[in-house]
Amino acid sequence: MRSNLKKIKFAAITILIVFTLVASNAVTHSRLDVNNQPPKPCLTAVENNCGAIATFPRMPTHIPKIDQTEQERFLAAIANNLSAIPQPNTYEYILLKAYGAAFINQTKIAKLPSTVLLNNEQETQAFQNTLTMVKVDGTNDCYLQAAAVAALNQARAEQNIPLKSGYGSGDCTRTFATNLRFWNKYANQSILDKVIQGKETAILSVVAPPGASQHLWGLAIDLRISNQQQRQTLNQHGWFQTVVNDVPHWTYLGLTEQDLLNVGLINKVEKGISYWVTPL
Repeated sequence: MRSNLKKIKFAAITILIVFTLVASNAVTHSRLDVNNQPPKPCLTAVENNCGAIATFPRMPTHIPKIDQTEQERFLAAIANNLSAIPQPNTYEYILLKAYGAAFINQTKIAKLPSTVLLNNEQETQAFQNTLTMVKVDGTNDCYLQAAAVAALNQARAEQNIPLKSGYGSGDCTRTFATNLRFWNKYANQSILDKVIQGKETAILSVVAPPGASQHLWGLAIDLRISNQQQRQTLNQHGWFQTVVNDVPHWTYLGLTEQDLLNVGLINKVEKGISYWVTPL
């Protein structure tokens, strides 16, 4: 009887050991499978030590809440990028409505100012000094933020996408003085006063008021686009048109079209051109 009990105990222990080893082996293989998954595709890239290219991963936005409006989603998306959300019926709110699409950036790869308005050259220079700027391939002195340049260079490698002027800095990142010069070319102080009062908005599609241009942020460029294939390629690399009727103007948003919908931007088609605008 004792001999049989010993045999039963031995068999039970043996089964337990075998089960433990099998389970352990399964866990090991499971971990190896996870670790051997191919890397997820990235939206943009820059030269680095990763086979000459290092990638900027696209950070997808969260799925929007069903009960949120586009405006609620947009305001939630930009909250971390602005020191304070401008209040309706203010000059800053007017500027946010016109140029604020860029503030949906979720990745922190591209940097934004903490306000919609840079008041002078000193404020502009202080912000621009915090940026990592890179020259666009094939240009004389066209500089943008590194992530924007990487995406643009990829798009231009796939399609012939010329700058508006063909070569220069005026199409890319601008100083406050340059922004002011462009404003004075198309408008004046009287028109600016009307914009501040909310009595004039059409001019905002022609030229940005001093200190309000996306070109100050190193995330905008003026391009000469003539066909839909060029537009699609730019969109695929995170570049979109965000100022209605300002046809040459392109903004680096770094997201897909679905992500833009998720953060509340609205797709507005004007004269056959698709713009992504704020829901304000």
